Amino acid sequence: MFRTRRWLPAVTAVALGASGVLTAPVAAAEPAAAACDPTSPRYTYVVIYQPHTPEPRVTDELRRHCGERVAYYREIGVAVAASRDADFAERIGVFRAYSGEREIAEPPTTAAASARAAARAAADKEVERTTEVAATQDLSAQQWDMRAIKAPEANAVNPGSKAVTVGVVDSGIEPTHPALVASLRPEVSAGCVTGAADPSPAAWVPTTSDHGTHVAGTIAGRDPATGFTGVAPGVRMASVKVVNDEGYIYPESAVCGLMWSAKHRFQVNNHSYYIDPGMFYCPRQPGDAAAYEAVRRALRYSTDRGVLNVAAAGNSNFDLANPTFDPNRPHEVDASCKILPKGIEGVVTVSAVGYAGTKSSYSNYGLRQVTVTAPGGDRAQVPPQGEGPACPLSTILAGGYGAKCGTSMASPHAAGVAALLASRYRHAPPWALRALLGAQADPVPCGDAANCTGPDRNNSFYGKGLVNALDAVR
Repeated sequence: MFRTRRWLPAVTAVALGASGVLTAPVAAAEPAAAACDPTSPRYTYVVIYQPHTPEPRVTDELRRHCGERVAYYREIGVAVAASRDADFAERIGVFRAYSGEREIAEPPTTAAASARAAARAAADKEVERTTEVAATQDLSAQQWDMRAIKAPEANAVNPGSKAVTVGVVDSGIEPTHPALVASLRPEVSAGCVTGAADPSPAAWVPTTSDHGTHVAGTIAGRDPATGFTGVAPGVRMASVKVVNDEGYIYPESAVCGLMWSAKHRFQVNNHSYYIDPGMFYCPRQPGDAAAYEAVRRALRYSTDRGVLNVAAAGNSNFDLANPTFDPNRPHEVDASCKILPKGIEGVVTVSAVGYAGTKSSYSNYGLRQVTVTAPGGDRAQVPPQGEGPACPLSTILAGGYGAKCGTSMASPHAAGVAALLASRYRHAPPWALRALLGAQADPVPCGDAANCTGPDRNNSFYGKGLVNALDAVR
């Protein structure tokens, strides 16, 4: 995919510092422009610039190198571009431009790597498959996950403030669901699938996936008719759609979602995904470097503007502190490589536990990688009769209810508790909310679990411990 390494003039080119992070511009002679190829498939790229580079200069450079501007985030120097030219990344510089969409369509892979990626995708799908639950009785009795974090007691004290908004950065929220309609803020919702924010409802409602709707119900759902209640039913939510109809989340979509949340000053974002094609992005490798830096800058920008970002640890049973290979892509992986967005500093990373309170079999882990843990379910940890399914129950499409397992389900429990903290400590910065979330969690010891290392208060399986909604409001 990447054939040459080419550098551009000082106004647009960037260099890799000692840490592998893209930093200062470098000077180079402008190469002679080659004719553009308009016949190849059209792919979307993230392209790195110096922050605050004027938009006309960005547009002009992209045009000269056979691309067009889709969006430009001047504050962080990240452009979203589209091109049909097969050499677009090489023209710009392979440490500055990257297309996840192209790597999905034209994977530089071996048959073995392709088989591993397919197996991993199938495993993820199996973990998070939906089991529909009929709402014919009081659903609160089936919400063992809420009882585990003392959410019902917390709701009685403080269900959260409507001044707090949680961005559900996901596959969209069903706006007509009876448990979600009161908490949804359509006026600050947007679709970001293209990399450019589109606030029209058609861009942010779900199409092929119930994932975002399930996540939303856990955070702030409430339906008196069924008894279903989320962690923080008094807060508001925004639908920020980043998952396309094929189920992929590309770097430009995540950047757009983060910048939208920063613009609208959400207090909390929930990210129950990893950026595709993933799994690991390495800041010193061509292509990866651009994606890593684009997401890092967007996360930093949103954090600086008051957004606490909460993310799922992932469902691969990986030690995030010691990655050795990427199951999705054939490239070298070391400790500098991270799963995005959870691997960026300042993000709250959430592992999953099942009904028994021990690590879910699929949950990623890692010493100083996991911040806290929360209920994500485990089909091997079955609750007693009447306490609900093994996977957490929440809202799904068509006004229904269903159960899903996954760290994707654990993360919104933590995001909901963070929203309760933001309701109690108005104007607290993200770093303070992150510290409070850990300080008020209930420690979970390793016990005799293999691969679990560290003390009760900060270990590789559970981080600071199980989030506690009641302690967040009192």
